Amino acid sequence: MKIVVGEGSCGLAAGAGKVHAKLDELFAAANPSGSVVTITSCIGMCFLEPIVDLYDGDALVRRLVHVTDADAQKIYDAVNSNDLSLVDDITITAEDASFLEQQTRIALRNCGIINPMSIDEYIARGGYEALKKILTTGMTQDDVINEIDKSGLKGRGGAGFSTAFKWRAAKSSEGEEKYLICNADEGDPGAFMDRAVIEGDPHTLIEGMLIGAYAIGAKEAIVYVRAEYPLAIVRLENAIKDATDRGFLGDNILGSNFSCKMRIKAGAGAFVCGEETALIESLEGKRGMPRLKPPFPAQSGFWFKPSNINNVETYANVAWIIANGGDAFAAMGTAESKGTKVFALTGKIKRGGLVEIPMGKTLREVIYDIGGGIRNDKEFKAVQLGGPSGGCIPASLLDTVIDYKALGATGAIMGSGGMVVMDETTCMVGMAKFFLDFTAKESCGKCVHCRIGTKRMLEILGRIVDGEGEEGDIEKLEELCNAIKDGALCGLGQTAPNPVLTTIRYFRPEMEAHISEKRCPAGECVKLITYSIDESKCIGCSLCAKKCPANAISGEVKSPFKIDADKCIKCGNCKTVCRQGAIIVK
Repeated sequence: MKIVVGEGSCGLAAGAGKVHAKLDELFAAANPSGSVVTITSCIGMCFLEPIVDLYDGDALVRRLVHVTDADAQKIYDAVNSNDLSLVDDITITAEDASFLEQQTRIALRNCGIINPMSIDEYIARGGYEALKKILTTGMTQDDVINEIDKSGLKGRGGAGFSTAFKWRAAKSSEGEEKYLICNADEGDPGAFMDRAVIEGDPHTLIEGMLIGAYAIGAKEAIVYVRAEYPLAIVRLENAIKDATDRGFLGDNILGSNFSCKMRIKAGAGAFVCGEETALIESLEGKRGMPRLKPPFPAQSGFWFKPSNINNVETYANVAWIIANGGDAFAAMGTAESKGTKVFALTGKIKRGGLVEIPMGKTLREVIYDIGGGIRNDKEFKAVQLGGPSGGCIPASLLDTVIDYKALGATGAIMGSGGMVVMDETTCMVGMAKFFLDFTAKESCGKCVHCRIGTKRMLEILGRIVDGEGEEGDIEKLEELCNAIKDGALCGLGQTAPNPVLTTIRYFRPEMEAHISEKRCPAGECVKLITYSIDESKCIGCSLCAKKCPANAISGEVKSPFKIDADKCIKCGNCKTVCRQGAIIVK
């Protein structure tokens, strides 16, 4: 039997390393069954980590969840006695298993299944067959691009631009020296799709990039990945070395006339470097700031040579498309948005993690059917799509179809795939301030509209959540939003106002309550709320007083307690620990 420990970043953070070490110790000491302990990466079920899968050959026989190092002995006994009932208490439930059963996986097809440090496991699942197909069957550059065109694959990095169009433009540009670049500078709060692909299936990125390099005529490929992804970098470095040793990278690949080398550039983590021209500036050793367009990278990119840039998820689809045909990919999705899309489902959700679905499903299906609904069964309030460049979609639009056109009509964007779920306790004004604070701090400062405009907007939002908002503030925000959208140099600056605009559009009454009533309807803005105790519910257990860091709660046991408003720091500890629901927040 094969014992597979999930060691993506989420699994390791939850303690998978300790589980692996204990299993290694037990099976190394005595292993009558001849079982093997190995690793994989994130399967997408981040809410169940650490995860250990038991395989009999290629068949998954048990998925164990929330595993601790104390469970290692139980797993050892179950495997060597061939009595899997010993691990029934840590086996995944049918309800949680449905999280994966409702997905269609292409970009994530190998994640959580293969060992990302093993090229042989990738090859065993059809890896590098697409590359062999184009190099050994006489497919021309145009044949490859036409197949991608037929698939309808759009860039999964945010803008949703035609991949085939970009490849064709780079191929047709004059010059022998061309570059193919992967944008793995994933900077949106709550987004981790690209990291998961590199950590879990680095060879699918390499193969997709090689096919793209062949199509445009590039002899060098570069992966620009943020330095905050150390595990992804280690696994990608290993994959590049193995692919080079096996003849999939380097000179005269697979005996053909096609040669391509690949290297990694670790970025310093500037959000603006997610914009393709700022990324190119950083690659050249300059400060990451956007260039004026045109010319576009396809004509003048890295070192002013023709270059193509796509993100990790886009390249992760390419090998599948070439192997299975563009029509197979185009058969999924909607008329204008083909194939599947990966989302990082986070926030106030029961089952958070990585989700890959065909375009055309609704937000409700993802959040409730796959994600299991809102944590603690609270009311759904909004979902933020597209990160700081996106917008908040309210409950009234929960049945919106997931494709580029439908999401764009709401004022949000698909973005790279961050999907942050919010419940009734989330203040939408505070959420708009949070995303704008991120954007203002990450502005490169090159253009006045973004550098100054976002700061002025942030000042206004700061006053509103502090109870110092004034009549006319909403109109000032709208004016600033429109000026920034029209005047910012790059796409990141132009979309920075989106969270504020969608908040005004869908949650204006909540913003007005902050301004005119000095009240936060969600009970989240610290300066606009007060804590008190409902004496009819308080049983005098004193738990709230014991947990109050400011000693603001007093009373006698078995009698109602009281909160001193002058001492209260509004930390919320009392509400968290009260089992009677006696804490009132207004």
